[in-house]
Amino acid sequence: MPTHHSVVALTAVVAAITLTACNPQTTDAGKPAAPGTPAASAPATDAPSPSAKKTATLPNFVGKGLQTAQDEAQAAGFHALTSHDALGRERLQALDRNWKVCSQSPAAGASIDTGTTVDFGSVKLEESCPATDAPAPKPAGDTMPDFVGQGMKATRGALPSNASITVKDALRDRMVLQESNWKVCTQDPKAGTALSGQPVSFTVVKTEESCP
Repeated sequence: MPTHHSVVALTAVVAAITLTACNPQTTDAGKPAAPGTPAASAPATDAPSPSAKKTATLPNFVGKGLQTAQDEAQAAGFHALTSHDALGRERLQALDRNWKVCSQSPAAGASIDTGTTVDFGSVKLEESCPATDAPAPKPAGDTMPDFVGQGMKATRGALPSNASITVKDALRDRMVLQESNWKVCTQDPKAGTALSGQPVSFTVVKTEESCP
């Protein structure tokens, strides 16, 4: 009677016992676990704690060129930098080397988080700093504000978005392409006039020029 089937079965049983002996599962107490017991998972590790915030003393940048102030601020660890027109005309500081710092926020000397945004109030090199930053014109309500002396870009922003606006050069027949470089000399209607959707017009000169 053939016996090879019995031999094969016996061999498989011996192999299974040997494998179990070589790879025993253990319990938390160090004793072998019962067959079929799932392996214990590795203990969870604590998540790394977030890095502490860095602080540094903010230097004084007032009186420096805007580009120099920005470079020195970054060297001191402050990289969140912004700037605005201290004369309230909403001009863009397109070429920082042509502007100087009149004010800064936060003020110099404070020990603050280096992630804090530092804002520079600035004017062009040939301009004088105001005693305090001039605010941009407030949005027009039911009456026409007094825009004389204000930047044309800021003036347009203070009027309703659907307003019909005409802007002409008060000195020569130049095209007013970049309104942030122009200031208002005259306006129509006059300040205090009720606004009811009528067109408004302005004459302007460049910011460094005098009105006629």
